[in-house]
Amino acid sequence: MRTAVILLCAAAAGSAATGQDRGRQIVDQALAALGGERFLAMQDRVESGRAFSFFREELSGLSRATIYTRYLKRREPPGPGALLVRERQSFGNNEDRGAVLFTDDKGYQITFRGARLLPQATIDRFKDGTLHNVFYILRQRLGEPGLIFEYQRSDIFENQPVEIVDITDTYNRTVTVYFHSSTKLPVRQVYYRRDPQTKERIEEVTVFSKFRDAGGGVQWPLTIQRERNAEKIFEMYSDSVQINQNLADNLFLLPANIKMLKPLK
Repeated sequence: MRTAVILLCAAAAGSAATGQDRGRQIVDQALAALGGERFLAMQDRVESGRAFSFFREELSGLSRATIYTRYLKRREPPGPGALLVRERQSFGNNEDRGAVLFTDDKGYQITFRGARLLPQATIDRFKDGTLHNVFYILRQRLGEPGLIFEYQRSDIFENQPVEIVDITDTYNRTVTVYFHSSTKLPVRQVYYRRDPQTKERIEEVTVFSKFRDAGGGVQWPLTIQRERNAEKIFEMYSDSVQINQNLADNLFLLPANIKMLKPLK
């Protein structure tokens, strides 16, 4: 009996190791497909195209959008909520409808009238979404202590063969990523969070498609679609994606003399 128990424990340990080895292999293949060292060397990115927002499956807004992203130098240890990225979302054909800026632990809505602090819930959602984002994980979090890649299974997603991997960090944040079996690229991710008020579980889904070369062999999706609890909330259809554009610092800073307005509620 004792021998049987030992054998069962050894088999379970071997299965867990195999699952993690397979998960890491799939993630390494995805990184290579995205551009490998060139992807890891990406300093900034500019995505331009059409953005659509939805409320209860109905279109609630659309605009030309340009999203500017800058990656910061990795720090050790990163901390439970440290974001090593800055993002500016600008709207309108001439970016004249305003912008949303995320920097450090702050978020602002910027218009010609001035700047307002975003609600803390909006800032927290952005941080949580970024920390769960598979591209951010591959660019900024590989090698982070406690990060585990656990292979789950093979499946079919939208008529595409996929390999499904759970990525979990030391703070118990988990995102489930679907990697295309042939291209090795991520095509879908799912994670869950708790509503800060009701404590209900919320499902966040993002689908990636139409990967193109963003420069120097780095692959990036032109189409990004998001759902929350099975309801469509956002779509971005990029006309172009460019990397390493040596973006100006002032894109990610509030102007020194800008008028500060009452925070949004």
